[in-house]
Amino acid sequence: MSERSSGRQIPVVVLAGFLGSGKTTLLNHLLHRSGGSRIGALVNDFGAVEIDAMAVAGALGDSTVSLGNGCLCCAVDASELDEYLERLARPSAGIDVIVIEASGLAEPQELVRMVLASELPNIVYGGLVEVVDAAEFDETRAAHPGIDRHLALAELVVVNKIDRVDDPEPVLKTVRDLVDRAAVVPATHGRVDPEFLFDCRPSEERIGQLSFDDLHRDDQEHDAHPHLHAGYDTLSFVSGRALDPRRLIAFLDSRPPGLYRIKGYVDFGPYDVRNRYAVHAVGRFLRFYPEPWPAGAGRATQLVLIGTGLDTGALRAELERCVSDGAPHTDDEAGMWGVLRYVQEAEEPAA
Repeated sequence: MSERSSGRQIPVVVLAGFLGSGKTTLLNHLLHRSGGSRIGALVNDFGAVEIDAMAVAGALGDSTVSLGNGCLCCAVDASELDEYLERLARPSAGIDVIVIEASGLAEPQELVRMVLASELPNIVYGGLVEVVDAAEFDETRAAHPGIDRHLALAELVVVNKIDRVDDPEPVLKTVRDLVDRAAVVPATHGRVDPEFLFDCRPSEERIGQLSFDDLHRDDQEHDAHPHLHAGYDTLSFVSGRALDPRRLIAFLDSRPPGLYRIKGYVDFGPYDVRNRYAVHAVGRFLRFYPEPWPAGAGRATQLVLIGTGLDTGALRAELERCVSDGAPHTDDEAGMWGVLRYVQEAEEPAA
């Protein structure tokens, strides 16, 4: 979900959920509707395969390699996972996003920990997506109370099979009460907009904002089902004036529930005149990546925010309050410290 001009980073999305919740259905949907992006997948019994998103998704099952116990979090450690991720993330593979489809009995916390512990510089955590079967939710939760803990860890919860319940609101309310600032999205047959999880490869250059315009190319499917992104809110924010790092960190540290993704570039002006800062946030996960300004590029902040149930007007107003009102004070050498906490290899603040 984040790209840097010097070394593209590939997001790794962990797809989890109890047995039969619809994880594979959701993954197949992503493969068919990826907008031309190339997806690499580590699937079920831990098979590492490279998947052209334009190919038939059914080929996935024939390419799975079993490790025997069918549980990723028990079968490998972080270094072994890195071996598979490195294979998929090599430049020659042309992979845009990697999806780990966990066993229905896996511990997502362990998988997330292993991804975050990755030593691969071109890998970035892309979020935990937990899939819930709306029709079986109460029974599954009663039999497996650990699911509550899984939901609390997620950045995105897909309440699947919503068409199989007469009134989905009680299930949706329960899930929302259990999550911690995660976006909760109802779905049928695993139909979630891929753009909500990763940036679909555009047919032409897009600047400043994500677009949903090139989705739903299949007219028959488009007519049969409502827009996948109908439940999502998106906000594009552009400022020709630099942002104040303290104010932006205060905004990011208090971002509202349902704000799932933030991406883009930030200009901190005189706090660091040499670099712009690529920002990548998924749920509670946040990273900044300083990089030199491209030669001849206009200096501006460009951000995209995506989530559900967002008050976009209030968010825009909060971002406007992050705009700097002038040069930093001469004694404000610590102004960038909040930002540098979220830089993997923190650099010294600019003079």
